[in-house]
Amino acid sequence: MLTTTEADVLALLDEAAAVQTLRELVALPSTGGSDAECEIQADLAGRLTRLGLDVDLWPLDLAELRADPAYPGEEVERGEAWGLVGTSSGPARDDPEPGLVLQAHVDVVPGGDRAQWSSSPFAPVVRGGDLVGRGSNDMKGGAAAILAAVAALRASGVQLVRPYAVHFSIGEEDGGLGAFAALRRGHTGAACVIPEPTALDLVTANAGSLTFRIEVPGLATHGSTAYAGSSAIDSYLGIHQALARLQDRRNATTEPLMQHLPVAYPLSVGRLRAGDWPSSVPDLLVAEGRYGVKIEEDPPTARTELEQVVSEAAARDPYLRDHPPRVSWTGGQFAGGHLPSGHVLRDTVRIAHADVAGGPPVAEHGAPWGSDLRLYAAAGVPTLHYGPGDVRTAHGPDERVPLAEVFTCARVLALAVLRSCT
Repeated sequence: MLTTTEADVLALLDEAAAVQTLRELVALPSTGGSDAECEIQADLAGRLTRLGLDVDLWPLDLAELRADPAYPGEEVERGEAWGLVGTSSGPARDDPEPGLVLQAHVDVVPGGDRAQWSSSPFAPVVRGGDLVGRGSNDMKGGAAAILAAVAALRASGVQLVRPYAVHFSIGEEDGGLGAFAALRRGHTGAACVIPEPTALDLVTANAGSLTFRIEVPGLATHGSTAYAGSSAIDSYLGIHQALARLQDRRNATTEPLMQHLPVAYPLSVGRLRAGDWPSSVPDLLVAEGRYGVKIEEDPPTARTELEQVVSEAAARDPYLRDHPPRVSWTGGQFAGGHLPSGHVLRDTVRIAHADVAGGPPVAEHGAPWGSDLRLYAAAGVPTLHYGPGDVRTAHGPDERVPLAEVFTCARVLALAVLRSCT
């Protein structure tokens, strides 16, 4: 059910240029906290300028942002970071608030073990219809789709009643610093689409995740007289079992949008460090992990529940009952978030997908991973995810995104802008 204008815009989408853009973005190793995380923002600012958008590229005041009570946390060191927003302009700009924001994060996780890749992580290759490379899926495929959609809109010369905006953010992987900064700077909109990898499904809710650290004390002694000390490793085992029971209890009931998942709110320990000598009883174990938070759960309440479980487990341990472990909350702190029930954005994207791709109606569900969605939702900007790629390939070797999904996403985003801003 396309209008003539819509059909003209979609016909102008340049698939070859989109692939080249994606190649160039993936080749920039913009891991969190790296120099390239800053360099890619400068590169994208140039692209948005050439597309005719009004560009706001600014250095983030990291000290001020970190002092904000709502600061979302970080897990990497940064001495410099940049925000980037492009906004459409022209004679038809009657309403100053963007009718739609298209947002993507441009930071990526490290490449990982090179031996597990079939090609270099930051040397993108096209293989079997997919573009393979670190960040291709999460989420430079979505960023390339945004740029392709904007290029088609600009090439068409269509006049919009309201502006639209493009937000490119850093720091999403470790908390959401870039989105937090853009919103604090006043860059908002009537609604927002974030093309995270959803395999072109609608994701209208995210669970949250909190990073925790548990420091378990012990009493050191020589390994030959271990009975004279207390092993922090042995004491931790009871805590680990209690955390597993906590995960089971928290997943006994889940929200409807999360019921397709075998575990909607995972609680996992990703790193353990203990001891400093093989023949010494360890006097400290540090466990760090990820704690899934329900969509509408208050993070302080979730923190209290985990802290109580650790305290109860310690009370059952002969050494820890008098030497309690310490729980702290480090790194990224992701609350849950969701699109308001009945909001028009859901149908705008769903119908646009049907008009571009045909076939059965696009599925709608929630996702167990944290994202920038919750920051926009908390700022009063209704937001959903719709983007190319299967999230299961993100962060792993041979990360990939299907190019056909990038092209479909780009066309759907272009239609969403047209239908939200005219």
